[in-house]
Amino acid sequence: MTPLVVALSLATVSAAASALTITHKARSLRPGELVVLTIVSDVALSTLEVQAFGRTARVQALPATAARPHAWIALVGIDLDARPGTYVVSVSAVSAAGSTVKEHRLAVTPKVFATRRLTVDPDFMNPPASEAIRIAKETAAIAAVWNGNAGPNTGPDLSFVAPVPHKANSAFGKRSVFNGEARNAHTGADFISPAGTSVKAPAPGTVVLAGNFYFPGSTVVVDHGLGVVSLFAHLSNILVNAGDDVAQGEVLGLVGATGRVTGAHLHWAVRVNGARIDPLSLVTLLKRP
Repeated sequence: MTPLVVALSLATVSAAASALTITHKARSLRPGELVVLTIVSDVALSTLEVQAFGRTARVQALPATAARPHAWIALVGIDLDARPGTYVVSVSAVSAAGSTVKEHRLAVTPKVFATRRLTVDPDFMNPPASEAIRIAKETAAIAAVWNGNAGPNTGPDLSFVAPVPHKANSAFGKRSVFNGEARNAHTGADFISPAGTSVKAPAPGTVVLAGNFYFPGSTVVVDHGLGVVSLFAHLSNILVNAGDDVAQGEVLGLVGATGRVTGAHLHWAVRVNGARIDPLSLVTLLKRP
């Protein structure tokens, strides 16, 4: 599959229309990484839209300064399966003077992911037929919240911290082999935290799912806004309910060993506008001020 290039027709722009400056920062431009875009205009805008990797990225205004009175932030995820190549970010803006479209290119480079081999309960490899309906419903419920439509207006000071104090020991993107059979890539970060460790919200958000699921066990999903959604799996206890607004640092549940696991740990997975990214890239790029 060739890289997807988002191309919008350039509108006819009057001489007085806004001039846009687009910059980005990232740990690297490779699959599974977060890209933080900053968009600056020389005039006030009535609308601003960002398209990247076939997805619409939500935007948030940044505090005005004398040097930068009109600025916005947008978060873009380079999905785990993104192919190497040059991708176009297209920014469309409308001001009182007219419309502008500006392109910003991201050169995505290859990344080779390691393989992990694990032994788990055979029922989690080939579930009994009696569990098929349950698994299908749970898969659909999680898929429905990944695009992030319920999160709060986070404000420009959105920051992320790790949900537990322990280091992640299982890298995002590893190709998984369970009981000798190849399965999907690992799409989160695993923290080998002791059972009973408090799992804290890495950023403010709204709880959109909380319950027991076949594969991830006791699970909490939080929509942080700006298209960022976190999933916390294998908990022993859940201490929040769907619909709760949570602050950064609020306890969501306790580390456990429920679902398809080899032992107690926390699995933290994140998507940005539906793209699967390494949660640790959020912690690195969106630190507390």
